[in-house]
Amino acid sequence: MTTGRCLCGALRFEIDGPPVDMLHCHCSMCRKHHGAAFATWIAAPAGGFRWLGPTDTLVEYRSSERGHRSCCGVCGSVAPIVDSATGFVIVPAGNLDGDPGIRPARHMFAASKASWYTIADGLPQHEAFPPEFAMTAVARAPVETTPGIVQGSCLCGDVAYEISSAPLRFFYCHCSRCRQGRSAAHCANLFYPSAGFRWTRGQEQVREYRLPGAQYFATAFCTRCGSGAPRISVERQVAVVPAGTLDTEPGMGPSGHIYVASKAAWFVIADDLPQFAEMPTRT
Repeated sequence: MTTGRCLCGALRFEIDGPPVDMLHCHCSMCRKHHGAAFATWIAAPAGGFRWLGPTDTLVEYRSSERGHRSCCGVCGSVAPIVDSATGFVIVPAGNLDGDPGIRPARHMFAASKASWYTIADGLPQHEAFPPEFAMTAVARAPVETTPGIVQGSCLCGDVAYEISSAPLRFFYCHCSRCRQGRSAAHCANLFYPSAGFRWTRGQEQVREYRLPGAQYFATAFCTRCGSGAPRISVERQVAVVPAGTLDTEPGMGPSGHIYVASKAAWFVIADDLPQFAEMPTRT
Protein backbone atom coordinates (compact mmCIF):
# COMPACT_ATOMS: atom_id res chain seq x y z
CA MET A 1 0.00 0.00 0.00
CA THR A 2 1.36 3.39 -1.01
CA THR A 3 -0.09 6.55 0.53
CA GLY A 4 0.38 10.25 -0.12
CA ARG A 5 -0.92 13.71 0.64
CA CYS A 6 -0.71 17.33 -0.39
CA LEU A 7 1.18 19.85 1.75
CA CYS A 8 -1.85 21.05 3.71
CA GLY A 9 -3.34 17.56 4.06
CA ALA A 10 -6.69 18.41 2.44
CA LEU A 11 -6.09 15.79 -0.28
CA ARG A 12 -5.02 12.30 0.79
CA PHE A 13 -4.84 9.15 -1.28
CA GLU A 14 -3.66 5.55 -1.36
CA ILE A 15 -2.63 3.09 -4.04
CA ASP A 16 -3.34 -0.57 -3.43
CA GLY A 17 -0.72 -2.48 -5.37
CA PRO A 18 2.84 -1.80 -6.53
CA PRO A 19 3.64 1.00 -9.00
CA VAL A 20 4.63 -0.18 -12.47
CA ASP A 21 6.80 2.74 -13.60
CA MET A 22 8.70 5.75 -12.29
CA LEU A 23 10.43 8.43 -14.33
CA HIS A 24 11.69 12.01 -14.32
CA CYS A 25 10.08 14.46 -16.77
CA HIS A 26 11.90 17.64 -17.84
CA CYS A 27 9.27 19.08 -20.18
CA SER A 28 8.53 22.78 -19.81
CA MET A 29 4.94 22.06 -18.75
CA CYS A 30 6.05 19.91 -15.82
CA ARG A 31 8.72 22.42 -14.82
CA LYS A 32 6.17 25.23 -14.87
CA HIS A 33 3.49 23.30 -13.03
CA HIS A 34 5.79 22.08 -10.26
CA GLY A 35 8.04 25.12 -10.23
CA ALA A 36 10.91 22.64 -9.98
CA ALA A 37 13.82 21.42 -12.11
CA PHE A 38 11.76 18.40 -13.18
CA ALA A 39 8.79 16.30 -12.12
CA THR A 40 8.99 12.69 -10.97
CA TRP A 41 5.93 10.55 -11.69
CA ILE A 42 4.93 7.04 -10.75
CA ALA A 43 2.32 5.09 -12.66
CA ALA A 44 0.06 2.47 -11.10
CA PRO A 45 -3.17 0.68 -12.11
CA ALA A 46 -6.05 3.13 -11.63
CA GLY A 47 -8.20 0.40 -10.10
CA GLY A 48 -6.04 0.46 -6.98
CA PHE A 49 -6.21 4.23 -6.49
CA ARG A 50 -8.51 5.77 -3.88
CA TRP A 51 -8.99 9.20 -2.39
CA LEU A 52 -9.01 9.01 1.41
CA GLY A 53 -11.45 11.81 2.03
CA PRO A 54 -13.16 14.77 0.36
CA THR A 55 -11.80 16.15 -2.91
CA ASP A 56 -13.57 19.50 -2.84
CA THR A 57 -10.20 21.33 -2.86
CA LEU A 58 -9.13 19.60 -6.10
CA VAL A 59 -8.59 22.06 -8.97
CA GLU A 60 -8.24 20.84 -12.55
CA TYR A 61 -6.67 22.75 -15.44
CA ARG A 62 -6.99 21.67 -19.07
CA SER A 63 -3.35 22.00 -20.14
CA SER A 64 -3.82 20.65 -23.67
CA GLU A 65 -6.48 19.14 -25.91
CA ARG A 66 -5.70 15.68 -24.64
CA GLY A 67 -4.62 16.23 -21.04
CA HIS A 68 -5.20 18.04 -17.79
CA ARG A 69 -3.29 18.77 -14.60
CA SER A 70 -4.57 18.92 -11.05
CA CYS A 71 -3.61 20.59 -7.81
CA CYS A 72 -4.89 21.31 -4.32
CA GLY A 73 -6.62 24.68 -4.32
CA VAL A 74 -5.51 25.35 -0.74
CA CYS A 75 -1.74 24.72 -0.83
CA GLY A 76 -0.97 24.30 -4.53
CA SER A 77 0.53 20.79 -4.32
CA VAL A 78 0.24 18.88 -7.59
CA ALA A 79 -2.40 16.15 -7.36
CA PRO A 80 -2.61 12.65 -8.90
CA ILE A 81 -4.19 12.30 -12.34
CA VAL A 82 -6.43 9.34 -13.17
CA ASP A 83 -5.99 8.58 -16.88
CA SER A 84 -9.08 6.65 -17.91
CA ALA A 85 -7.73 6.17 -21.45
CA THR A 86 -4.75 4.12 -20.27
CA GLY A 87 -6.19 2.72 -17.04
CA PHE A 88 -3.37 4.20 -14.95
CA VAL A 89 -3.11 6.81 -12.25
CA ILE A 90 -0.14 9.18 -12.58
CA VAL A 91 1.09 10.34 -9.17
CA PRO A 92 3.67 13.04 -8.32
CA ALA A 93 6.31 11.19 -6.30
CA GLY A 94 7.11 14.19 -4.12
CA ASN A 95 3.80 13.75 -2.31
CA LEU A 96 4.28 10.10 -1.39
CA ASP A 97 4.64 8.98 2.21
CA GLY A 98 7.74 6.85 2.77
CA ASP A 99 9.41 4.64 0.21
CA PRO A 100 7.21 3.43 -2.70
CA GLY A 101 9.56 0.50 -3.37
CA ILE A 102 10.35 1.59 -6.92
CA ARG A 103 13.11 3.76 -8.38
CA PRO A 104 13.22 6.11 -11.40
CA ALA A 105 14.05 4.22 -14.58
CA ARG A 106 14.72 7.05 -17.07
CA HIS A 107 14.43 10.71 -17.98
CA MET A 108 12.02 11.98 -20.62
CA PHE A 109 12.01 15.32 -22.43
CA ALA A 110 15.69 15.65 -21.63
CA ALA A 111 15.98 17.88 -24.71
CA SER A 112 13.75 20.37 -22.91
CA LYS A 113 15.55 20.36 -19.57
CA ALA A 114 16.40 23.57 -17.74
CA SER A 115 19.81 24.90 -18.75
CA TRP A 116 20.82 25.25 -15.10
CA TYR A 117 20.07 21.61 -14.23
CA THR A 118 22.59 18.82 -14.85
CA ILE A 119 21.44 15.22 -15.37
CA ALA A 120 24.24 13.19 -13.78
CA ASP A 121 22.68 9.93 -12.61
CA GLY A 122 23.44 7.78 -15.68
CA LEU A 123 19.80 6.79 -16.29
CA PRO A 124 18.63 6.50 -19.92
CA GLN A 125 17.57 9.81 -21.44
CA HIS A 126 14.86 10.37 -24.06
CA GLU A 127 14.60 13.65 -25.96
CA ALA A 128 10.80 13.53 -25.67
CA PHE A 129 8.43 10.66 -24.81
CA PRO A 130 10.00 7.19 -24.65
CA PRO A 131 9.17 5.28 -27.88
CA GLU A 132 6.97 2.74 -26.08
CA PHE A 133 4.60 5.53 -25.03
CA ALA A 134 3.63 6.08 -28.70
CA MET A 135 2.81 9.71 -27.91
CA THR A 136 3.75 13.02 -29.50
CA ALA A 137 4.73 16.15 -27.61
CA VAL A 138 2.34 19.06 -27.21
CA ALA A 139 3.53 22.10 -29.15
CA ARG A 140 3.72 25.24 -27.02
CA ALA A 141 4.09 28.80 -28.24
CA PRO A 142 7.34 30.45 -27.15
CA VAL A 143 7.15 33.05 -24.39
CA GLU A 144 8.17 36.58 -25.33
CA THR A 145 11.14 37.76 -23.28
CA THR A 146 13.24 40.91 -22.93
CA PRO A 147 17.05 40.59 -23.14
CA GLY A 148 18.84 41.39 -19.91
CA ILE A 149 15.78 40.92 -17.71
CA VAL A 150 15.03 37.80 -15.64
CA GLN A 151 11.47 36.79 -16.50
CA GLY A 152 9.06 34.01 -15.58
CA SER A 153 5.45 32.93 -15.91
CA CYS A 154 3.00 30.21 -14.95
CA LEU A 155 1.82 27.35 -17.16
CA CYS A 156 -1.41 29.02 -18.28
CA GLY A 157 0.37 32.36 -18.83
CA ASP A 158 -2.00 34.41 -16.69
CA VAL A 159 0.75 35.17 -14.15
CA ALA A 160 4.09 36.71 -15.12
CA TYR A 161 6.92 38.57 -13.43
CA GLU A 162 10.30 40.17 -14.03
CA ILE A 163 13.37 40.77 -11.88
CA SER A 164 15.95 43.52 -12.32
CA SER A 165 18.21 42.66 -9.37
CA ALA A 166 21.00 40.08 -9.19
CA PRO A 167 20.24 36.77 -7.45
CA LEU A 168 21.41 36.21 -3.88
CA ARG A 169 21.45 32.42 -3.75
CA PHE A 170 20.09 29.33 -5.48
CA PHE A 171 19.60 26.00 -3.69
CA TYR A 172 17.99 22.63 -4.25
CA CYS A 173 16.10 21.85 -1.03
CA HIS A 174 15.20 18.26 -0.11
CA CYS A 175 13.18 18.92 3.06
CA SER A 176 9.81 17.18 3.29
CA ARG A 177 7.96 20.50 3.16
CA CYS A 178 9.56 21.49 -0.14
CA ARG A 179 9.02 18.04 -1.61
CA GLN A 180 5.31 18.15 -0.76
CA GLY A 181 4.91 21.79 -1.69
CA ARG A 182 6.54 21.37 -5.11
CA SER A 183 5.41 17.72 -5.49
CA ALA A 184 8.92 16.88 -6.72
CA ALA A 185 12.19 15.25 -5.66
CA HIS A 186 13.30 18.65 -4.39
CA CYS A 187 12.54 22.30 -4.87
CA ALA A 188 14.80 24.64 -6.84
CA ASN A 189 14.48 28.05 -5.22
CA LEU A 190 16.15 31.30 -6.19
CA PHE A 191 16.32 34.24 -3.83
CA TYR A 192 16.39 37.80 -5.16
CA PRO A 193 16.17 41.14 -3.32
CA SER A 194 12.46 41.92 -3.22
CA ALA A 195 13.09 45.51 -4.34
CA GLY A 196 14.01 44.23 -7.80
CA PHE A 197 10.95 42.03 -8.24
CA ARG A 198 7.85 43.14 -10.15
CA TRP A 199 4.65 41.40 -11.21
CA THR A 200 3.87 42.18 -14.84
CA ARG A 201 0.45 40.56 -14.78
CA GLY A 202 -1.79 38.26 -12.74
CA GLN A 203 -0.71 39.15 -9.19
CA GLU A 204 -4.34 38.96 -8.08
CA GLN A 205 -4.43 35.36 -9.32
CA VAL A 206 -1.59 34.20 -7.03
CA ARG A 207 -2.53 32.53 -3.76
CA GLU A 208 -0.11 32.06 -0.88
CA TYR A 209 -0.29 29.22 1.62
CA ARG A 210 1.59 29.59 4.88
CA LEU A 211 2.24 26.29 6.62
CA PRO A 212 0.90 26.43 10.19
CA GLY A 213 3.69 26.46 12.77
CA ALA A 214 6.42 27.34 10.25
CA GLN A 215 8.46 30.48 10.83
CA TYR A 216 9.10 31.30 7.17
CA PHE A 217 7.91 28.42 5.01
CA ALA A 218 5.11 29.13 2.56
CA THR A 219 4.16 28.33 -1.02
CA ALA A 220 2.50 30.38 -3.74
CA PHE A 221 0.70 29.27 -6.88
CA CYS A 222 -1.52 30.36 -9.75
CA THR A 223 -5.13 29.62 -8.81
CA ARG A 224 -6.07 28.83 -12.41
CA CYS A 225 -3.40 26.32 -13.48
CA GLY A 226 -1.77 25.45 -10.13
CA SER A 227 1.75 26.37 -11.26
CA GLY A 228 4.27 27.36 -8.65
CA ALA A 229 4.68 31.13 -8.33
CA PRO A 230 7.10 33.52 -6.61
CA ARG A 231 6.30 34.93 -3.22
CA ILE A 232 7.66 37.90 -1.34
CA SER A 233 9.11 37.13 2.09
CA VAL A 234 8.52 40.45 3.84
CA GLU A 235 10.45 39.32 6.91
CA ARG A 236 13.63 38.69 4.91
CA GLN A 237 13.01 41.24 2.13
CA VAL A 238 13.56 38.64 -0.58
CA ALA A 239 11.56 37.27 -3.48
CA VAL A 240 11.52 33.45 -3.37
CA VAL A 241 11.28 32.29 -6.97
CA PRO A 242 10.61 28.67 -8.03
CA ALA A 243 13.25 28.22 -10.73
CA GLY A 244 11.00 25.99 -12.83
CA THR A 245 8.80 29.01 -13.60
CA LEU A 246 11.64 30.95 -15.26
CA ASP A 247 11.47 31.83 -18.96
CA THR A 248 15.03 33.22 -19.06
CA GLU A 249 18.37 32.46 -17.45
CA PRO A 250 18.35 33.03 -13.65
CA GLY A 251 21.64 34.92 -13.42
CA MET A 252 23.43 32.20 -11.43
CA GLY A 253 23.61 28.43 -11.13
CA PRO A 254 22.62 26.32 -8.11
CA SER A 255 25.01 26.46 -5.16
CA GLY A 256 24.23 23.11 -3.59
CA HIS A 257 21.76 20.72 -2.02
CA ILE A 258 20.33 21.52 1.42
CA TYR A 259 18.44 19.33 3.90
CA VAL A 260 19.79 16.21 2.24
CA ALA A 261 19.29 14.35 5.54
CA SER A 262 15.57 14.56 4.68
CA LYS A 263 15.79 13.66 0.99
CA ALA A 264 13.45 11.19 -0.67
CA ALA A 265 14.62 7.57 -0.44
CA TRP A 266 14.00 7.09 -4.16
CA PHE A 267 16.15 10.01 -5.32
CA VAL A 268 19.93 9.83 -5.84
CA ILE A 269 22.03 13.00 -5.76
CA ALA A 270 24.57 12.35 -8.50
CA ASP A 271 26.03 15.76 -9.29
CA ASP A 272 29.11 17.37 -7.73
CA LEU A 273 27.37 20.24 -5.95
CA PRO A 274 28.01 20.64 -2.20
CA GLN A 275 25.58 18.82 0.08
CA PHE A 276 24.40 19.99 3.49
CA ALA A 277 22.49 17.85 5.99
CA GLU A 278 20.35 20.88 6.83
CA MET A 279 20.84 24.60 6.16
CA PRO A 280 24.47 25.65 5.60
CA THR A 281 25.96 27.86 8.30
CA ARG A 282 26.72 31.38 7.20
CA THR A 283 30.13 32.82 8.06
